[in-house]
Formats: sequence, structure tokens, C-alpha cells
Amino acid sequence: MLTREAFEEASQIVRQVTEDTRLVYSDYFSSQCGNKVWLKPENMQVTGAYKIRGAYYKVSTMSEEDRKKGLITASAGNHAQGVAYAARKYGCHATIVMPTTTPLIKVNRTRSYGAEVVLYGDVYDESCAYALKLAQEKGYTFVHPFDDPTVATGQGTIMMEIFKDLPLVEYVLVPVGGGGLATGVSTLAKMLNPNIKVIGVEPSGAACLSASLKAGHVVTLPTVSTIADGTAVKTPGEHVFPYLQKNIDEVITVDDDELIVAFLDMVENHKMIVENSGLLTVAALRHLKVKDKRVVSVLSGGNMDVITMSSVVQRGLIQRDRIFTFSVMLPDKPGSLVKVATAIAQAQGNVIRLAHNQFVTTNRSAAVKLTITLEAFGTEHKEMILKKVREAGFEPRMEDAAL
Repeated sequence: MLTREAFEEASQIVRQVTEDTRLVYSDYFSSQCGNKVWLKPENMQVTGAYKIRGAYYKVSTMSEEDRKKGLITASAGNHAQGVAYAARKYGCHATIVMPTTTPLIKVNRTRSYGAEVVLYGDVYDESCAYALKLAQEKGYTFVHPFDDPTVATGQGTIMMEIFKDLPLVEYVLVPVGGGGLATGVSTLAKMLNPNIKVIGVEPSGAACLSASLKAGHVVTLPTVSTIADGTAVKTPGEHVFPYLQKNIDEVITVDDDELIVAFLDMVENHKMIVENSGLLTVAALRHLKVKDKRVVSVLSGGNMDVITMSSVVQRGLIQRDRIFTFSVMLPDKPGSLVKVATAIAQAQGNVIRLAHNQFVTTNRSAAVKLTITLEAFGTEHKEMILKKVREAGFEPRMEDAAL
């Protein structure tokens, strides 16, 4: 049972290992959605995510005998690090089963805490099934990442801190994968003030809670597909689902493209690295149907590998029309390239890459292809550049802008 006494106990215990992630007011996101927005930066925890709360509290409640058996769990990365960190603190062995698609940074950091990492399955659900099999075969103590009321109680300590920092909070947005965080936060929120609205946010490509709430019981999605790897879960927790039914006021789903733009906004306006799952609540701000409310977005984690980060930044710049590519056909004679370059310079466009292809046709006097990738300030500036190119006598054709 998730009780107020348990939440109070958990709050005292997790303080031993957590950072004080005080709320950060966001002028930028407040102006974007018409509400007063605060961020709860759990990406700043020692393991890079809120998961250390539930994992550490769970291990603290175990008997010495259960800890000595060794711990095992399945995780896309953040719970893995939480369990590994807790195991090291309590001096016990931990085995972590992670999907083969887990970002390298999460794998390496989990190993850095002394845990044994086993890569198995393409998604969390497959990893979990294998971890349960190993637990049965070897007698390990299984620590579920979300479908455990004790773990959920540990995650709910976030709400205790939010309420302390902002007693008049009206809306709290939490990311949803399997539902442990949403369970803890929503249950404690209703205990503290039944008028607080708690909104779960899922990636549209892994909306298992939305499907389950609609059906009235836990359902399993046939597949999941999302860049939000930390919330790529097919089935919400059976044990926590009743709490979600009772305490979650609404579920918002967010497309991957929205997460890409949210990453760019977070980096540029708050200088913080937040992983895609942690950005669900930021992307959801635009979907809120209320105005002038006090809203807290929980940033659940910041464990993103550099390769994924660079890809997300690139796609975000392209979506915002700050990077774009076009091609023009021009005669193969001196001065043609200069005309195009001059038009771009007049519009203050910045050339990133240029390709001059003389071999697209045998008629070189009429058809040499020039492909240019440019940096712009946004859509309005992009259109100004294209207009200048047309005025110079060329017809630009838009191309894929991948760098």
C-alpha cells in the first residue's frame, strides 16, 4: 500500500543519496504555453535520473538475506543505474538486463557502479522476461523498475519536494513508461491536495497507459516505436494500474518530432541536457487546455549518448528551418556560382556545405546541379534567402537536409 507514512519514510531515506533538485522557473516555456511553468530537474541526480529514488528505497526495505542473494532487474538504463548504485551502497551484487538498443552511456555508467550488465532483447519487456528467468534460476532478488508499490513510493518523493517548493502547484506533468513514477507522484499529490491535477505524458509510439485506461484493464501493445527509449514499454504495471486509474487526471501523448524540438528548446534556453523521455512533459505543455495555472514539468532524466544527441540537435534545427538544403540547375560557365553565392550573401545566409555536380546530364551548358546546405535564423529568414535566389534567376528545389 502507498501510504502517507511510507512516503514520509521514503523521503527521509532517499535524501541519503539524492541531490536537492529545486524547482526552476522557466520564462521561456511559460511564455510558450500561457502558464507559469516550473521544471523539476531530476536529470541532475547523481545517476542522471529520478530512478535512484525508488531503487534505493526498495533496497533499503529488504532484509539482509534478500540483499545477499544478489539483486537483478531489467531496465532501459535509468533504473539500472539506480539499482546498481543502491547495490554498491549496500555492498551487494547486482545483475542488470538491458535491451540491446540501450544507449552506450547508460550501459557504461551502469557498469561503472559495479553491476554486471547483460544485453538481451530489443525492448524492455523482452529484457524483463529474461531477467525474471535468471532470477528464478539463480535465486536473485528481483527489483521491478515500476510495477512495485515500494518502488513507486520512492519515486513519489518527488511530489513531496515539489509541494515543499511550490505549495500552490495546480498541475504536475509526469512522464509515463510503465507507470511507477506516475503512480507515486499522483497518489501523494492527491493526499497532499486533492485539487492538484496530475497529467501523465506518453510517447505516441508507446502509449500503453492510454490504451489500458481506455480498455479499463492492463493491455499489452503489439509493438512500440519511439525515440523516448526510457518509456518504450508495451505493458503498464499490473500492481500500480489501480492507482493510475484512480489518481491520474489525464494522459497526453506526444509525437517524437515534438521531443526533438523540445530538446533544442531545453538546451538553448536552460542549458540542460534532458533525454527524450524526460522531455515528454515539456513537449506536452503546448497541449494543455488551461491558462495562467502553476504547472510543474518533471524532467525525469538526462542520460543521452552523444551520437543520439547530435542526431536530435540536427533534426531539431531542420524542423525549425534553421538548417535547410536546396538545389539549383545552372549553366556550366564562369560566374554562375558567383551569382548564386551573391544572392545568398545578400540575404545573410550562411553556407554549411556545397556540392557542384557537372555530371547530372550530358548537356553541361544547361544543367549543372548545385546543392547547398545553409544555416538560417528560422522560417522567415529561409524564405527570404530562397526569394533572393529566385530574383537572381534560379529556381531552388528543396532537398533533404541531413548533414
